[in-house]
Amino acid sequence: MENNKKSIFRTDAIDYQRQKWVGKALLLSKIPAVVITGLCFLFVITLALAMIFFDYSRRIDVEGEIITLPHSVNIYSPQQGYIINRFVQVGDKVKKGEALYELDVSRTTSSGNVSNAAIGAVQAQIENLQQVITRLKANKASTLQNLQAQIDEYAAAHKETQKLVTSVREGVRKMNQSLNDYEQHLKKGLITQDQLNYQRAQALSQQSAWQGLNNQSIQESVQLSQLRSDKLTRAADFDNQITQSESQVNDLERQLAEYKASSSIIISSRTDGIVESLSVTPGQMVEASASLAQIKPTENVRYYLQLWLPDNSVPYVKKGDGINIRYNAFPSDKFGQFPGKIDSISLIPATPQEITSYSSGTQLAKGSYYKALVSISATEFSDKGKKLQISSGLQAKAIVFLEKKPLYQWAVAPINKIKNSVSGYVDEN
Repeated sequence: MENNKKSIFRTDAIDYQRQKWVGKALLLSKIPAVVITGLCFLFVITLALAMIFFDYSRRIDVEGEIITLPHSVNIYSPQQGYIINRFVQVGDKVKKGEALYELDVSRTTSSGNVSNAAIGAVQAQIENLQQVITRLKANKASTLQNLQAQIDEYAAAHKETQKLVTSVREGVRKMNQSLNDYEQHLKKGLITQDQLNYQRAQALSQQSAWQGLNNQSIQESVQLSQLRSDKLTRAADFDNQITQSESQVNDLERQLAEYKASSSIIISSRTDGIVESLSVTPGQMVEASASLAQIKPTENVRYYLQLWLPDNSVPYVKKGDGINIRYNAFPSDKFGQFPGKIDSISLIPATPQEITSYSSGTQLAKGSYYKALVSISATEFSDKGKKLQISSGLQAKAIVFLEKKPLYQWAVAPINKIKNSVSGYVDEN
């Protein structure tokens, strides 16, 4: 019943009495106005001096990755197939041309492997032709040996005939001298006419014998020349047959190479180096242009950080400028930042194809970018006794320092932008 009674005081008045200060607030101490004024002047002067004498370098974060010169070589599959052999392991040293994989690219039908059947048929033809060539060479040697034996016999006989011809010629000469003597004796009356006639008959007989031997010598010489010509002709005939057969063998070997290429392909290293990675194993199917291995060069290898500089930063960056590098694999809060120095900057923007060929390029926004190479002094470092080394493809971010200006110029930069936006046409003169 008491709660229903109406209070004679207002609720606001009762609340005010409850919250009203009972005591008096006193300020125990205070800073003099002169001190506060001095501190304000000191702050303003310090700020003004800092704006005039201190400067600041504008900086940007740039994406990049570690590359090597010469670059690491990526081995790709030339066509689709199955890996049937792997000849190396990760970490092996390889020479240029050394086999890495064997890729099976053959076709198989219900009648069997097409490539293997074709290879077998061609190999059989090559073996037959090789046997034919062997027989031709043997026949050539035997025929030429027989012809040479005949030539030697005819040459020996011809030599004896020439000796007889020389001997008979000498006899004919002496017989003619004797005939002249007989004619002189006849004039002196020392011999009769019959004796002279007999001597003439002997001389004619001797001369006839010489002519016969001389004709025989000529025939033997002609026959000997014919045998020598036959020897050369037969040798040329055999050589032509052997050459034709060898040409057929070469054609078949070319076909065999093509069939083998359509059966399996040996994928070899294109440079000297160390096998950095192997992407596939025997029995695995690979597509055309699939990555198979990566070869890391070992001779005269230099490490660089490749950066993609946006076009608005190129006017402020030059060769020899220092940058700070932070590797993604080695967090900067633990390993810190690493120094680098810009070694070269391209004069034209990189093409989209070139940019996307690098892992760091795929993360860039649309725009024009210039490729810069940064030389690195520290390529190895350690952490708790563990040796660490940078490698090709390592992603990184770099702090690139741009223009350096006093603080007051940075403060008035917005005013300059407004000035440029409201200014009129710029006269060429």
